[in-house]
Amino acid sequence: MGIFNPLYDAISWVILRFHALFEPLFGSDSGVTWSLAIIFLVVLIRIILIPLFVKQIKSQRALTVLQPEMKAIQQKYKDDRQKQSEEMMKLYKKHGTNPLASCFPLLAQAPIFFALFTVLNGIAQDVPRGVLTQADVDSAANASFFGAPIAATFLMGSQDIEKLGGTPATVKAITLVMILLMSASTFITQKQLMTKGMPKNDGQPNMMLQQQKILLYLFPIIFAVTGINFPVGVLLYWLTTNLWTMGQQFYVIKRNPTPGSPAYFELEAKRAKKSGVTQSDDVTNNGSVAVEEPGADGTGNDVKGQRVQPKRDKKKKKR
Repeated sequence: MGIFNPLYDAISWVILRFHALFEPLFGSDSGVTWSLAIIFLVVLIRIILIPLFVKQIKSQRALTVLQPEMKAIQQKYKDDRQKQSEEMMKLYKKHGTNPLASCFPLLAQAPIFFALFTVLNGIAQDVPRGVLTQADVDSAANASFFGAPIAATFLMGSQDIEKLGGTPATVKAITLVMILLMSASTFITQKQLMTKGMPKNDGQPNMMLQQQKILLYLFPIIFAVTGINFPVGVLLYWLTTNLWTMGQQFYVIKRNPTPGSPAYFELEAKRAKKSGVTQSDDVTNNGSVAVEEPGADGTGNDVKGQRVQPKRDKKKKKR
């Protein structure tokens, strides 16, 4: 376990720095101080991970463009899985994309999540981890989030919870609410991506859409099953990062949607409207706006869909 010690040191050091920042406002042993330290740890980590998030978006969009070629390979080698995989890898390498890039932000957070769990679990066991001192552990042990000690877990015994200054009923209620919020935020994030952020399915098998459907129900189940084992402080970290992910994705889908997605067509329609296109104008399937040209009906009134024919000068004709 010694290989993780530098990570314990880094996570605990960052928490202490944020704790020192909010200590003058709320007090050293305040649950608000320690909770804000954990929340701002998430904010710092997610800011650092923004380049990975950008890479994730680029990879997802590259895979969207490659969907026709991927389907062709699947159809051509449908009876040879090994050859199909080889051709897929060649296609990814040729276009410089990686289907696993969407997992990079999650994988990058895994060691941090594990380190935070170990540090907070050490507080529950009265064992300093990383650069935390015994005084820091004692201070954190007295801190609570809405009445639930940040080191307490749903499965912790009543006596252990009471030693941390909490009550079993409060801990169970707070952890259940946080687990439900975590599951709900994950479900909303995945659902938003599927309905707004991905190109419409043309009736053919779509590997990306199938993956998202699996994640739509898999992640909430994972949160529900594993969440009861984690300290309140870890649940706070997890919930905060889920909310960040949901907001970040909402911004990207709204401001810079994937070409061909419903959100893309909505954005194009809004831009067309702002540029002076009327509501009667048609929006084509590729996102462009088809503007009907005025014509003439013989009475001098404009008729949509007809082009105005140039009139000849009669005088010039007589000459």
